[in-house]
Amino acid sequence: MISDHTDDNVLSAEDCVTKPDAHHETNHHDTNQKEPGSCEPDSAKLRQIFAGARAIFLRDGYDGASMNDIARTAAVSKGTLYAYFDGKERLFEALVRSDRQRLAEQLCRFDDDQADVADVLRRFGTGLLTTMMQPEQLAFMRMVIGIVGKLPATGQAVNDAGPQYAADRLAAWLEIQNRNGTLNVPDPALAAHQFVELCKAGVFTRCILGAGPALAPGEIATGVEAAIDMFLHYYRRRAII
Repeated sequence: MISDHTDDNVLSAEDCVTKPDAHHETNHHDTNQKEPGSCEPDSAKLRQIFAGARAIFLRDGYDGASMNDIARTAAVSKGTLYAYFDGKERLFEALVRSDRQRLAEQLCRFDDDQADVADVLRRFGTGLLTTMMQPEQLAFMRMVIGIVGKLPATGQAVNDAGPQYAADRLAAWLEIQNRNGTLNVPDPALAAHQFVELCKAGVFTRCILGAGPALAPGEIATGVEAAIDMFLHYYRRRAII
């Protein structure tokens, strides 16, 4: 039976869902349960659950993580945890979606009025690669790659909230450069993905697979500069022509 005890030092599950009646107290799949992420995304309780889940997934991996350990680490009751998420799959999906979106939003702050296109691309590319190469981010991406075959929704969630969000924002900025006559980018969506892949070249695959030497000092900056040179050599030339 799921305990309906809630720790005194955290919010009640009632902050997010209607308390189940006696008939449903032991049912983790209560039809009255809210969808994962349907609670206020910045609520203290949800952040608390995500922090505990993040620690356990990083420590034990997806297959080794348990809802019991997550509840214990998050300092919430099992009843509270299951009121938010009916199982590990839904929790992991919501966690990676939330984390990827938060990071993408931090990276994708484009100044439409900034005249120096290279500086904008440099800030974006450097921030992107620096974030992606952090050990915690690499660990989560390895977990996603390992489970996406059986949990395709998780892969879709990661792509939508992270890489696709970033590419869409970059594409919107490139479209503004088109209108300004700074660049000539026939397909901004494609060009955005091209720039991201240029920045990742020779770095991301090596790091995600743990192959080859560790990143050398300045390697990210060197790679981003090369990506900018190649990108602008093509799309600025088109604007001039």
